Amino acid sequence: MHTLTPVSPSVKYFEDLEVGNSWQSEGRTVTETDVVTFATWSGDMHPLHTNAEYAKSTQFGERIFHGPGALALAFGLEMRIGWKMGSAVAFLGVSDWRMSSPIFIGDTITVREEVVDLRASASNPDRGIVRTRVEIVNQQGQTCHHGEWAVLLFKNAAAALTPQ
Repeated sequence: MHTLTPVSPSVKYFEDLEVGNSWQSEGRTVTETDVVTFATWSGDMHPLHTNAEYAKSTQFGERIFHGPGALALAFGLEMRIGWKMGSAVAFLGVSDWRMSSPIFIGDTITVREEVVDLRASASNPDRGIVRTRVEIVNQQGQTCHHGEWAVLLFKNAAAALTPQ
């Protein structure tokens, strides 16, 4: 028997979804602590992120947050929406991820997500694969990062409760 994930009141199972369903997360402001923490645990100490004087001389004019750090924050913001809390089996991957605009310290980002594809799992009849288009958007409404995520989802609550 598997351990159950706490179920969100806004949980969606595979059969609850339709192409075009969409959500938006609450906002989160990127802080100096985010930059320092990500630089420390990732080992990415590039001066574009860690040296204000160096960053002034770049096309950005100031330090920017790490692209992979922003992706990590997006995972957390998206999870807080709650639609997968209790229905997700596994995160399957990120595809075609693009960083089109920098995210600066002090920017407030949100995640927009839209279902773009639903496929029943051939090997697991109680599950389906959901692909979503995901955007990280700043406080000015500008899309900074975008791409697709895929997740394996239980088809319904009964499948989620069945020992695996």
